[in-house]
Amino acid sequence: MKIVVFDIQRGSFVDGDGIRTAVFFKGCNLRCAWCHNPEGLSSEKQMMYYRERCTGCGKCTKECPNKGKDCTLCGKCADFCPNGAREICGKEYDVDELFDIILRDKPYFDASNGGVTATGGECMLQKDALSELLRLCKENGINTAVDTAGNVPFEFFEKVIPYTDTFLYDIKCISDDKHKRGTGVSNTLILENLGRLSERGCDIVIRIPVIPGFNDDAYEVEKIKEHLKKIRCRKIEYLPYHKMGEHKYEALGLEFKSF
Repeated sequence: MKIVVFDIQRGSFVDGDGIRTAVFFKGCNLRCAWCHNPEGLSSEKQMMYYRERCTGCGKCTKECPNKGKDCTLCGKCADFCPNGAREICGKEYDVDELFDIILRDKPYFDASNGGVTATGGECMLQKDALSELLRLCKENGINTAVDTAGNVPFEFFEKVIPYTDTFLYDIKCISDDKHKRGTGVSNTLILENLGRLSERGCDIVIRIPVIPGFNDDAYEVEKIKEHLKKIRCRKIEYLPYHKMGEHKYEALGLEFKSF
């Protein structure tokens, strides 16, 4: 079984408890205006070109089988670029292959009460492979966390609940119209799924990205607070907005549109 990821970050301290290995799954069904990982939106491999790094040496064209035309995403240009101006975003792993990478860090997990975090993109969109990866982790004593926006059928959650220690659950806002404007989708299913996870007694950490001009006003903050009174969660984390992903939009040939 295959998993498509766009990054693996070992030694993470911001993706759950302890020291963690964060696996970033490719593909997302939200289009948040503030997204700082646009390379995770598409489920397909992509070329990223960082214009500011390019010195015009021509090695990429020289090594390209098609001499810079009709790109097949073979990655040779990226392999030979001396400045990292080109990168292939997206790699397919066998579940066992990916688990072997995670297993290398088990001593750090054990020493810090850490583990593995599946994130994205939206990792739940690859539910079958995700479930298999989490199962292998649990069978080998590795703590598991799933970072999700929750915009999937609850049947997807049913696949991973038995192998998930903690859900890191994103809440953007409560007002549905505002949620549609900011993310492109309704939050009805997202809030329903959160309620069902709470009823199941799952360990939940709520994560709220604080977006200036979107959900940082007193009205929305109060609505979020009132809604979360109905939810059994262990912790609420507020995530500060940053612009570190803006250069990625240009590298992907996309236009950055702030909210």
